[in-house]
Amino acid sequence: MPPRIPNTPSSLLFQSSACSGSSSRCTASRLPTWASSCSSSSPQSALPTTHQQQCSSFSTTAPAQGQSARRQKMFAWLEKYGARFKRHTREGPNVLGGIQDGLPIPFPNNPYFKSQPVLSEGSREIIYKDVMEKGLPIKAVSAKYNVDTRRVAAVIRLKEIEKRWIREYKPLARPYARAVMKMLPQTVLGGPNQQPHESINDVYVHSYTTQQLFVPVSESREFTREDAAKAFGDHILPVDKKLRVPELIEFQKDLLNKVPVQEASKKLLEATAASEAKLAKREAERRKAVEDAITRVVTKRGVEFRFQEYNSENVGHDGRDRNAVGWRYGVPFADRKRSQIKIPTKVE
Repeated sequence: MPPRIPNTPSSLLFQSSACSGSSSRCTASRLPTWASSCSSSSPQSALPTTHQQQCSSFSTTAPAQGQSARRQKMFAWLEKYGARFKRHTREGPNVLGGIQDGLPIPFPNNPYFKSQPVLSEGSREIIYKDVMEKGLPIKAVSAKYNVDTRRVAAVIRLKEIEKRWIREYKPLARPYARAVMKMLPQTVLGGPNQQPHESINDVYVHSYTTQQLFVPVSESREFTREDAAKAFGDHILPVDKKLRVPELIEFQKDLLNKVPVQEASKKLLEATAASEAKLAKREAERRKAVEDAITRVVTKRGVEFRFQEYNSENVGHDGRDRNAVGWRYGVPFADRKRSQIKIPTKVE
């Protein structure tokens, strides 16, 4: 319950509760709402009535006088040190934690979180021109600028949407984009002091490879990375085939064998182009096979029915195979059942 204001002294009541004539309603403007409606039976009496005393015991909490110490410290910090963060007046990040190892720390209490750089607008345009105008393979562009292949593909898709909107005269949020880009660290590609944007050689660690195995091998046998992958499982790929750009391995081997850089780069371009052509051919064959498996029947009213053969027994080992018939609707999930473990039981 909020604190109560003590009863108003009698002297204040005498000064502010003067009533006019025989009127039973007080007309003093200084009295609060709860006291302005108090009635007095004898306006000339020197002592407050019992009704006035009861009315004066009810009140609201008085406003706080001044500011607390914490609030004063907050405004002092905003006026001095915090004034630099009120408006963004420079290129690049301006954060509370400062800059460490070239990366901004937005949260002072968490120095391990560092804001990673993003590709500048000019860098995105360079990537788009290299792929769409010069015809370079995506893997080659990824190796050239140290940008992940998935990011290169995303940049191309977004630039295509942007250029289509420009052709259709749709408005673009240019001011917003410029304001946000000024606050973020950026990677500028194509310059003499170009820095790697990100690592493109990260290898996914399969959970099967985290265990320790003892495999007997004869001394005369050469045990390679492919043999090590097969020891963990037949479906485990070696490290050479897990890379996003495996052609870089041969490129580095050529450089170690004193092959000229231009010749090694030419071989890299040819290898990446052949790899992407093979991938595109395989994707086209997959789509053609899916299209051939569909039988289309068009009625006289222009309605098209599509029929496709499915094996109802092909439901996987748990009955929930994603290629099974009705895998989305046929078998309900156990997410809402009681006594079910809904949290991860291991870290992979």
